[in-house]
Amino acid sequence: MTDPFKDLDESPFNWKKLETLPLVGRFFKRGPKIPVIRLAGVIADSTMKRGGISHAKVGKLIDKAFAMEKAPAIALIINSPGGAPAQSQLIGGMIRRLADEKQISVIAFVEDVAASGGYWLACAADQIYAQETSIVGSIGVISAGFGFEDFIDKHGIKRRLHTSGREKSMLDPFLPEKPEDVARLKDIQHDMHRHFIDWVKSRRGSKLNGRDDELFEGRFWLGSVALDMGLIDAIGDCASVLREKYGQDVRLVELSPDKKLFPFLPRGLKIENWADDLMAAVEDRSFWSRFGL
Repeated sequence: MTDPFKDLDESPFNWKKLETLPLVGRFFKRGPKIPVIRLAGVIADSTMKRGGISHAKVGKLIDKAFAMEKAPAIALIINSPGGAPAQSQLIGGMIRRLADEKQISVIAFVEDVAASGGYWLACAADQIYAQETSIVGSIGVISAGFGFEDFIDKHGIKRRLHTSGREKSMLDPFLPEKPEDVARLKDIQHDMHRHFIDWVKSRRGSKLNGRDDELFEGRFWLGSVALDMGLIDAIGDCASVLREKYGQDVRLVELSPDKKLFPFLPRGLKIENWADDLMAAVEDRSFWSRFGL
């Protein structure tokens, strides 16, 4: 992220003349630098996942972006179907805290999808752009699982479970579902949903154009419709919008997590590693497939 031309503006040499040189002049242009943070994948804090978004993975990138000298804005490129609510809240809260502290504008650009937790991240920005065909919204809370009680009964498998605490085995997939467990889960989801709605309203405010029972019931829309509903501010892509706002000489500095030297090497020969990776891939696929992606 080092800028080789950092001190040129203070140099006694007239570097502006170099901008007029044929062919190479564009390399000496001193347009503003804007850090770009790409937030792509399912939102989850898991050390087993190679991709995805978590506070641990992107926190340092966010710090770097806001530490960049003279940056007029921070750009977020978002492509996420959502995931863990707490991770979404941690990342969004960190972005807002630094933006308020440093008085820097944050602009979000939605690519394929900003749904559920992905839209939570987008709302951390002061302005949200998307494509007409982007998927935006899904402001709701979902919980899914499996019930294996019939399977183990059919195959004569005995379930042995010992707990200390009456509700410790809540929603155990190997036991019949209990109405009181479902009711408790619904209460938790309701409270979580309310936090999500409050966040969206606090960030979008009077821009929202629609009834609560339309905006906040988990539906999602194409970007062109989301624009009419006030969920986004305009249609546009990152490079074009930033050039229009900050000049044709603007320099986009994309920040990304540090990559391993040999990412293709297996992390170990243990079978459980491969099984965990497979399950993580299935889980991620289920998030994306909800939006036809």
